[in-house]
Parts: sequence; structure tokens; C-alpha cells
Amino acid sequence: MSGELSTGPEGREVIATRHGLFGASGTGDTSGYGRLVAPITLPGKTDRPFGGYFDEVADDLANALSAHGIAFDDAVDRCVIYRDEMTIHVARTHLQAVAATLRDEPSLRFELCLGVSGVHYPEETGRELHAVYPLRSITHNRAVTLETTAPDDDPHVPSLFLIYPTTDWHEREAYDFFGLIFDGHPSLTRIEMPDDWEGHPQRKDYPLGGIPVEYKGTTIAPPDQRRSYH
Repeated sequence: MSGELSTGPEGREVIATRHGLFGASGTGDTSGYGRLVAPITLPGKTDRPFGGYFDEVADDLANALSAHGIAFDDAVDRCVIYRDEMTIHVARTHLQAVAATLRDEPSLRFELCLGVSGVHYPEETGRELHAVYPLRSITHNRAVTLETTAPDDDPHVPSLFLIYPTTDWHEREAYDFFGLIFDGHPSLTRIEMPDDWEGHPQRKDYPLGGIPVEYKGTTIAPPDQRRSYH
């Protein structure tokens, strides 16, 4: 697919078309599901007014970024309101600035980041890898989600460790499973898979099954020779 995404019902972005149930083919299926054709969609951009406190969040973020010399439209690609939740899609070059502003601005005060989740959409050419950060404001009892993207061939995203230390191990997990490289992380090493594992097993294009795994002759190094995480 090209980088241009088509628009489906209710403004949703169509990123691909699914053929057959679960993408299965050549199975001799006689149930009819093999002929299923359905679009794969994501929520599209939401126009103002957003409703609830979401407009206040967008306005306060825009004003605070402007005070730091950053145009809102340069930093924020779009806002999506879906199922009463707000997702702010941010250019990765401005991710740290937006996160710090959401944390520090008194009218925003999103003090808590619940981690980061990796997502892989192979069909989204140029933005196949997504990093998603759920934020919570204890001060104002509000919730928003930050989301940024990177292409498969340049999977770099700025680390939010210095802004939200809770992302430490979550960024390592997203690196391990999705191959997202969080620039500036103090110790970006694998957290689940063995150090010498090849590939990132939660990517959609990772092979399923048939991977030989053996743990033989394993030794544990003395404490002073073990890998340091910080």
C-alpha cells in the first residue's frame, strides 16, 4: 500500500483489506468465511468540538507549547476521540516536548504515565510502528493517551524515561518485542527474550511457530560480572 490512507465509514482510516477469516487462505474452507472481505480500519481524525474536557486539554496544550515556541500543528498530527477517550497523535520529533508540557503545565498536570505499548501495523507504510502512552492526571482526574509512530526502516523514538521514569521497563519490553529503539534510554536491553534472540516476536510479520528453542549449558556469571541495567 502507499502512504495515502483512504477514508471509510464515520471518517475511519482504512489501512488494508482482510480476505478470509483471520487472514487464512488455501485451507479448503467450505464455511464461507474464506470469502470474507472486510476493511481493516483505525479511528480517524476528530474535528472540533471534541466535547467534555478534551477541548480544554487541546487548548491548554496548544497555549503552553506556543509559549515554548512550538506550534501545535507542528507537534500534533491529529486528535482522535473514540469511545470517550482522547488520543493525541504526536510527531516523534516533538514527543518529549509534548509529554513534558502535559506533565508540567498546571492546567494539565498529567503526572502519571502508565507505561508504553508497542503496536505494529505493517500496512501503514512509513509509520508501521506505534508507541502508545496512557497518561493520567491525578490533580484533575483526567486521562489522555499519547501516540507516536516510526517507520520499520527507522524505528527510533525519543525515550520518555527522564520525563516519566515509569516508562523504564516498559520501553525495554517494547524494544524487545517490537524493535522500537528508544533513544536516550539508560539501558535499552532485552527484558523477556534471550540477549542473542534474533527478531522481535510481537511484530505482525514475525514467523509463527517452527522456531527451535534450546537452553543448554547455561551458566550464571558471578554478581560482579553480570550485566548492569543502569
